[in-house]
Amino acid sequence: MLNCNENSVTIYKKEMIELEKTMTLNLRVNPDDKKRAEEVLKRLGIPMSTAINMYLKQIALTDSIPFSISLPKAPPPINAENMSADEMRMKIQEGLDDLEAGRVQEASTAFKKFRESL
Repeated sequence: MLNCNENSVTIYKKEMIELEKTMTLNLRVNPDDKKRAEEVLKRLGIPMSTAINMYLKQIALTDSIPFSISLPKAPPPINAENMSADEMRMKIQEGLDDLEAGRVQEASTAFKKFRESL
């Protein structure tokens, strides 16, 4: 920039300010997960977009996903083919005992609790 008056000429270096580019990111997410995340972020005072930007920045900085990923700890599967007749009777009896004691729940409830524990 050039500023002139009758006594002097001043040249100012004009700084180029480059604004950060923005991009829209459309995601499909589980509505319940999104709602729970929004509640946590609200308590932290962090907008969802900022949290997503933080996540993407950490991926770029670390060349990895910034948290541990592992399979859920589930009980080992039962393979009836490898069980003796006594072991099979014992497992069946355990199930009957649970049923009689009321230690049962709907499958949808059990799966919901399992997903929430992840």
